[in-house]
Amino acid sequence: MRFILAFLIKLVMTTVILGITLGMIFNISFSNLVITSLVLTVVAFAGDMLILPRIGNIAAAVGDFALAYILIWGIGSILYDSLLSVDAAALISAFLITISELFYHRYLRNFVFDNVDRDQNHLHHDNLQTEAGEEFYDKNDKNE
Repeated sequence: MRFILAFLIKLVMTTVILGITLGMIFNISFSNLVITSLVLTVVAFAGDMLILPRIGNIAAAVGDFALAYILIWGIGSILYDSLLSVDAAALISAFLITISELFYHRYLRNFVFDNVDRDQNHLHHDNLQTEAGEEFYDKNDKNE
């Protein structure tokens, strides 16, 4: 049930953002908007379930930006009116989706995933340590 609710939240979030950017600003038809939203949600949700627990929130959001831009641009170049600047529509939509994904990923980490913060789930490149200290004996001491 947690995964179904998470999917529905992502679908509504994506549809609202695409409705505002593509529907209101760029006058895309509702049927094309729903097709774009469904395809983007299914692909991005599968990516969130597989990738987010392993690489973290920021890296997953960057991946979501690239995925949203490529999918909206690809679907838009096929379905949308040829007079529309698909690049601008995809860029604005992908940016807004990425902002909302930061909050959505936090929801997933807190309410959907189990044991996501275990050490073996992440690649930790920032936990390296160096040893610094002084020797306890005098190098000139001959009593050794």
